Amino acid sequence: MTEIVIGILMIATFIGMVVYCVKGHNLMVGFFVMATLWLILALIGNAISPNASMADKSVLDVVKNVYQEGPEGYAKSILVNIFFGAFFGRILVDTGIAATLIRKVVELGGDKPRLTMVLLCIVTALCFTSMTGIGPVISIAVIVLPILQALGISSVISLFVFMGSIMAGILANMTNFLQYQGILASLNDSFSSYTYNDYYVFGFISMAIALVIVLLIGNIALSRKGGAAKNWAAGSVAPRSENAPWYSWFSVILPVVLVITIKCPIILAFIVSGLYALLTCRKFRGGFAAICRMLAKQFADGAVDVAPMVGFLLTLAMFNNAANYAAPYFKAVIGGIFPTTALALTLLFVVLVPLGFFRGPTNLVGSGTAIAAVVLSIAQWPVGFMYPLFAVMTIVPQHLDITQSWVAWGLGYSKVSSKDYMKLSIPTGWIAGAILCLVAYFMYGGLMG
Repeated sequence: MTEIVIGILMIATFIGMVVYCVKGHNLMVGFFVMATLWLILALIGNAISPNASMADKSVLDVVKNVYQEGPEGYAKSILVNIFFGAFFGRILVDTGIAATLIRKVVELGGDKPRLTMVLLCIVTALCFTSMTGIGPVISIAVIVLPILQALGISSVISLFVFMGSIMAGILANMTNFLQYQGILASLNDSFSSYTYNDYYVFGFISMAIALVIVLLIGNIALSRKGGAAKNWAAGSVAPRSENAPWYSWFSVILPVVLVITIKCPIILAFIVSGLYALLTCRKFRGGFAAICRMLAKQFADGAVDVAPMVGFLLTLAMFNNAANYAAPYFKAVIGGIFPTTALALTLLFVVLVPLGFFRGPTNLVGSGTAIAAVVLSIAQWPVGFMYPLFAVMTIVPQHLDITQSWVAWGLGYSKVSSKDYMKLSIPTGWIAGAILCLVAYFMYGGLMG
């Protein structure tokens, strides 16, 4: 009975957190408060009836695990990768490689709006297999969005396909892979041995499928609005800075290639790829001191790009560890609704994809880690099946969501109403997420034996 009462109280706070997220309040503060509430409730429950997750631990051990070991472990395993990924993204922006690729795509598409839109989205998706952070997104957006609008594509469709192409690229992004892998590893240690080399095939297949869905829905929306009416030359809105050399373009996907082909450590892959980009763009000029200043500035700018998420991720690590102690109480109340077979779980996730919007209960970077802890505790799920499922349930809705920082920025920049944007983003997120959950099942569901 104690477990059920504590579980109901935790579910009440959980619902409150979902509402808090939907209203767009500060997530760092929200997750710290939630970690504290769940920890207090779990300690009360353990004092009344022993909690197996707290066995052989003192109150101080539990408190230390949540507030100290959680952020420490996350910083050690994940944040360093995020900083170097952001550093590499800043190099792609500063060298002009990303802008050059966009200009070349516009030249190739000519005066054909649909073709240009497709090509721009493909390039954007490829860029975001390695780039990360709001800084690179904005740097690319201020080039791509005016071009699409200049071709007569409405602001809402332009914003939707651009954000959708970023979402597609994130499905294969190494930095984001490490972020979600770290979250799941904090809930179940078996995820610690799961690597990007285990995931990338699914990641790139998912990227292609998601991009096709985004472009298909974007083109349907374009047709309903009577097609694109060209307003002015798209080339006139593309920056006229010097083009980066063609052989430097390869740096966009070089980190992924290095990790996949020679199993290069991810941080080293970002460093090597960044140095290649700087070398081929002739940025090593002005002497040793000037080069050092340039590299330091690019790393600092990259850190600023991801700074808004750092505090959030560290308090999320506290929340994840608190969720481990909360899981038995959630399981006592709602554990029975989750199936124990791969197909049934997949079909349930197909239905629940929209709950990943607004940092909802299936979103690992929202309020979903408690649900993940419950799901992982009810059966011996194979990691190779579960990681793709949770990645889809998080990435697809999250990166089309108005609570995502760069989507919120894009709505303001493009002067698009959130209602009009969500008419495209939510159905697309559901369709893409559902299809990718089924792909995960057909690729890996058999691992459950």
